[in-house]
Amino acid sequence: MSDDQQSDDVAETPDKAPAKTPERDRPGGKENDKDSKEGKDGKEGAEGKDKKEEDGKQDDKDNERALAAERFKEYTRAPFAEEQGEDGPTDLAAASRTRRATRMLFESGRDLTSVDRSFISSAHFGDIFLGTDTHPRLRSGPVPADELRRLRRVQVVPDGYVLLRSKLRARRLLVLGAAPGTGRTSTALSLLDEVTSDAPRDTDGDPAASPVRRVDPDGGVRQLAGQVGSGGEFPSGTGYLMELSLTRPGALPPDEMDLDELATALARCESFAVLVVTVGSAAGPVLAGRYGMLCPPAPTQELLTTRLRERLEERVEEGAEDGVEEGVDELLVRAEELVRREDVVEAVGLKDLRPAEAELLASLLAGRLLGELSQRELLAGCRSLAADQAQEWFAGVDRTLAAPARKGARDGEGGVERAGTAALFHPVAFRIALAVLGGASHSAVSSAAHLLTWELSVQCDPDHTPARPLFCDDPVADLALSRAELTDGEVEVPGAGSVAARLIWYRGGALPSAVLAELWERHFPVRAPVVRWLRLLADDQRPQVWVRAAVAAGELLVRDFDHGFAELVRPLAEGTAHRRLFAATMMDQAAGHASHRKAVRKLVEDWSRSPTWTLRSTAAAALGYGNCADTTGDALDALARIGVRDDGAQSLRAAAAFNVVRLLALPDRAQAPKVLRRMAEWTQHKRDAHQDLGLAAAIWLAETRVDKLLIDEPASSLGERGDWPLALALADTRPELAMPIADLLWTALNTARSKDVAMDALEGMLRTAVRKDGTEWTSPGLAALLPALAAEETDRRRLDWLLRRMMNDPDDPFPDARARSLWWMAVNQRTRSGQEERSHG
Repeated sequence: MSDDQQSDDVAETPDKAPAKTPERDRPGGKENDKDSKEGKDGKEGAEGKDKKEEDGKQDDKDNERALAAERFKEYTRAPFAEEQGEDGPTDLAAASRTRRATRMLFESGRDLTSVDRSFISSAHFGDIFLGTDTHPRLRSGPVPADELRRLRRVQVVPDGYVLLRSKLRARRLLVLGAAPGTGRTSTALSLLDEVTSDAPRDTDGDPAASPVRRVDPDGGVRQLAGQVGSGGEFPSGTGYLMELSLTRPGALPPDEMDLDELATALARCESFAVLVVTVGSAAGPVLAGRYGMLCPPAPTQELLTTRLRERLEERVEEGAEDGVEEGVDELLVRAEELVRREDVVEAVGLKDLRPAEAELLASLLAGRLLGELSQRELLAGCRSLAADQAQEWFAGVDRTLAAPARKGARDGEGGVERAGTAALFHPVAFRIALAVLGGASHSAVSSAAHLLTWELSVQCDPDHTPARPLFCDDPVADLALSRAELTDGEVEVPGAGSVAARLIWYRGGALPSAVLAELWERHFPVRAPVVRWLRLLADDQRPQVWVRAAVAAGELLVRDFDHGFAELVRPLAEGTAHRRLFAATMMDQAAGHASHRKAVRKLVEDWSRSPTWTLRSTAAAALGYGNCADTTGDALDALARIGVRDDGAQSLRAAAAFNVVRLLALPDRAQAPKVLRRMAEWTQHKRDAHQDLGLAAAIWLAETRVDKLLIDEPASSLGERGDWPLALALADTRPELAMPIADLLWTALNTARSKDVAMDALEGMLRTAVRKDGTEWTSPGLAALLPALAAEETDRRRLDWLLRRMMNDPDDPFPDARARSLWWMAVNQRTRSGQEERSHG
């Protein structure tokens, strides 16, 4: 701003929009013409009337304009925090980022889990059974010598194996803790086989001469201590394996005195024993004692390679007579290439494999390499790994509660005693919570798991209040029992942005979908407590919780649309603003599946016409995602119906306008011009309601930052400008949109009822030119937009006035140099050259 351009009239406040000039034909608002006509009529009507009557009419007009401007401000306020009692507006930026991260776990467009079980029903590998009966009980008796020989040949020892063996030799007794299926039994057998290597062996494979014996756990540690070394089934120099079940209600771990007695008895007869327990709160005291140690899992790659080599050697030897020419080494190279293929990695969906899983995958790979399986059958078998794990986790969890009560077991009120329901259900509740909230903080998942534990306990045993000790949680056990891992990361905190946190995930992308599929399709009675739990999560104000829960609930909706709609979607869609957002996110997630897209779109279309304003609000939020209408034009039509309707109910113009702007940030670049044209048509509409909708959308376009838009995968250009106002981000990345955006903002600035809000929005954009540390921020976007927004003299006068107001702001004065830079950025070269010529003349 040069000194010769600074005059008193330039600094005047633009109280009324200037008339259109031939230099630029802009779409003006209806209210502008109306104001001009009223002004003219007012002058003509003032003739012959006294001064008092004229002043009174002018005051009425001013009051009417003030009321219109105040009403318009409501259309630019937070659209999803309108009811009294809400804690505050939803942090849409945090919700946007959380949703993009969550959808990585549930790929839209494919089933949760696709498993073809036509050729795999069960498999038995060593001491691990994989199939429908997942937990056969081990009986007392010697371990066959051929099983020990095979174990010595194929066993892959985990890290720390030498330390386990040393401790067992030194103390004769080892309590080995691990999650089921991790190879803990094989490790225990391998340890006992090594420490009893000096015992006589029958090379003919006579099981009676085996130095390792399994012991029935029903007798307990005390009974074993009393019989060790007594001959018969408990001779000296033997290694004993006992698997203790401490997860059943009422089961108690052996105390330290019992373990000392057993260790003494073992030393007396030169024997050894390994007690295998499942990690958890019940086993905590035992594992923390002098005999306890955790059993680490075997390395996945080495485990798979060993199992695969064994399978290939067997198949090659069997197929030598059938013309199999390739050797084992060549097949192993091909197998390594096959297992690294993207489709195979995705189908397996597990970061590390347990022994039974490695065994099965090795069989599948060997079958594919030798031509026994097709690629489709291979992928189906790979997908069954996660599905089988989920089935094992939930099979018969509450079987002990359904068993007949012990004789004389009564509680204080005369009913059957049902102790330990909360402890029984917590592991499965944690797995469900992790499937729904994977990627959230560990504390959020643990808190949600406890809520679900309560719901499951009450559902299973409604006559008793579930009790859970307050200091018995074991994070290590939760990770082991759920195949989870902790990572360092960040979570979104409304109002505070991103903060450091410990995040928890499944160790495998296939497990969340497998858990939800198993839960929803095979265990119908559990739906009721899970639905109640999801409703509680819908009320959670943390984006890391409610957004993830909404996406997972949308996947459950696909599994059974009728049930999910009746129990979740419809009740939530008529609830609070937060619940309506939850329901809208659910429907958008379901619309991502081709099988349900038509039904969701029909539902949203009906709700956009509904007389119930809460359903129209939910429809508006769903339409903003871009998946819940056949075309962008249909979405805009529906949003217009919602936004212009005034039936005495709460106005939804703000919600409709905001979701119109959300459509501008969709990855499809061809849609943005259509949306901008429709917004311009609304501003020229003959009805005030349509004008207000278009003007409000223009304000949202200028005020809303990119990261607040609930979009799935923004184009990289927009994603890199997450903290930019959307208008500037679009103007910078797509110069062809600068003029339509400038026309919309010009109309808002020159319409009486919207000019104050538009002026504030323009000031907000100007203040983003440079960051506080002096680095560039949105200057490229302003350079693209300001020349189009200040093409006329009246526009430049308004900009000059606004910059002066910003410079004189007592609370946050705008630097003079920065204001001059923005001024010259707005004035194009032709205008600037003409002004310089006039000043020199």
